[in-house]
Amino acid sequence: MNTDNKKMIGVVGGMGPYAGLDLVKKIFDQTTAKCDQDHLPVSMISVSHSIPDRTEFLLGNSEDNPALAISEVIHALYDQGATVIGIPCNTAHAPQIFNELVNRIPKEIKLIHMINEVASYIKERYPSIVRVGILSTKGTADSNIYPDCFSKHGLNGIQVSEEIQKYRINPAIYDKVFGIKAKSNPVSSQAKKYLYTGIKYLVGEGVEAIVLGCTEIPLGLTDSEIQETPIIDSSKILARTLILESSPENLEE
Repeated sequence: MNTDNKKMIGVVGGMGPYAGLDLVKKIFDQTTAKCDQDHLPVSMISVSHSIPDRTEFLLGNSEDNPALAISEVIHALYDQGATVIGIPCNTAHAPQIFNELVNRIPKEIKLIHMINEVASYIKERYPSIVRVGILSTKGTADSNIYPDCFSKHGLNGIQVSEEIQKYRINPAIYDKVFGIKAKSNPVSSQAKKYLYTGIKYLVGEGVEAIVLGCTEIPLGLTDSEIQETPIIDSSKILARTLILESSPENLEE
């Protein structure tokens, strides 16, 4: 297969670094390919040091909108030939960041909205499901990105309690000793334990599926189903969408 006519995929890495690597891996894993040349063109730029924390901005602890730095990365990817671009960071899809971002990038770019794609995927693959649990960062949770988007698709987004968010999910991601950002490969057993606490809570709330709404959570939770509840990986869906936009015939089902 000749990939010259395939649209180059761009990945905004660094949020966090392993989340970007994980997305690229999932692009490769879901691409039909029998040799090197069958794979799609992919470019990733990971400059974590230049992108402010998304949650800190959304919580009002920082005045630096990450959209500015992210847009610079997107421009660099575009200069390399990427026209289909994904951001493996759910929090970056909060309107305060994403809308500003859209205004700062070339119109020729197809920027994938990961959360919209997750909602569409659920409606297509699980048409009878209504109650969907969400594990995410505090920035994503407080911005209500998932519930707001899900409601437009007839889905009811259920988030964990404030207590579990504060004392279990946030530390699982951000703790300087055992959190995923500190220990990504492998993810610590403590972080995994805390994430499973969130899963248990959502199952107890009667959800019919659970979305891993932070691209670093799938690094620690790799199950496709827990307690007979489907686990939906937002990064995997973003990878699928990027493949479809680049070369639909290369998506492996």
